[in-house]
Amino acid sequence: MDSAPPPILPDFREGSLFWRLGGIVRQMRPEQWVKNAFVLAPVVFSKNLTHPTVIISAVGAFGVFCLLASSIYCVNDLVDREADRVHPKKRFRPIASGRVPATLGKVLAGVLMATAIGGALLGPLPFLATVLGYLALQIAYSFGLKKIAYVDVGCIALGFVLRVLAGSYAVRVQPSFYLIACTALLALFLGFGKRRHELAGANAAKQRAALEQYSPRVLSMALAVTAVLTVATYLAYTLDPATQELFHTQWLWATTIHPLFGVVRFLQLVASRPKSESPTQEILRDVPFMMNLMLYAGEIIVMVYKLRPG
Repeated sequence: MDSAPPPILPDFREGSLFWRLGGIVRQMRPEQWVKNAFVLAPVVFSKNLTHPTVIISAVGAFGVFCLLASSIYCVNDLVDREADRVHPKKRFRPIASGRVPATLGKVLAGVLMATAIGGALLGPLPFLATVLGYLALQIAYSFGLKKIAYVDVGCIALGFVLRVLAGSYAVRVQPSFYLIACTALLALFLGFGKRRHELAGANAAKQRAALEQYSPRVLSMALAVTAVLTVATYLAYTLDPATQELFHTQWLWATTIHPLFGVVRFLQLVASRPKSESPTQEILRDVPFMMNLMLYAGEIIVMVYKLRPG
């Protein structure tokens, strides 16, 4: 009796089509799309999470920013490919390693960017304007602003603020001052933490031009100040009478323990894992941090939407 032929498996050997496609997926960095969750924040805090049409608009906006972010990663890696090749971790990125040739990287960036803008055209005009502003900021960052110390972190923070604004405009709600302030401060805190971590690495100046302009002492102070201000601003938001009236609860302040824990845990990761590529990536793999984040999200949903068991 003839045995069945062996199954045809995808060929992932170097140089094969599937090897190249795998490189394209990696180049898009889908694991980084979690940052675009800030686009969805206005839906949660405006109490619109139970409105299907609003959810559809928010998810569409999230998708636009995911495509846009992937296009910017392509642009940034094309610009940085020489510097990435001397980095112990970044040298394995698809463009730096040659798995995705530079020409293919340019085509991929163009297709993703055009698709994202096409999707943005389906939304309100303020949303489209914010998307274009975000794109302009990221291109300016990739081609020059990232080489200026402290300005580079400011650009990162502004990018997160634009995500929140875009999410607000996509679902047609008024952006909250506190949400914007907390987003900006948190992004500054994470950005300063990442630079402090990178500064401790070998060949720091070769890996990122702006690092040689940074001072460890100033970065440590900036980390401390933004950490305190982030938690304090969130606490002020929960204690604001307008917030308590909107959510019909006086107990939202109790959730401040979660931002506080997250800030402290991030500082521990910056100090204790010097060999990791990025502390902002480490927190997404850190079990205590992610458990704290899930508990926070659950508490917010229950308190804001007054869910009851059964």
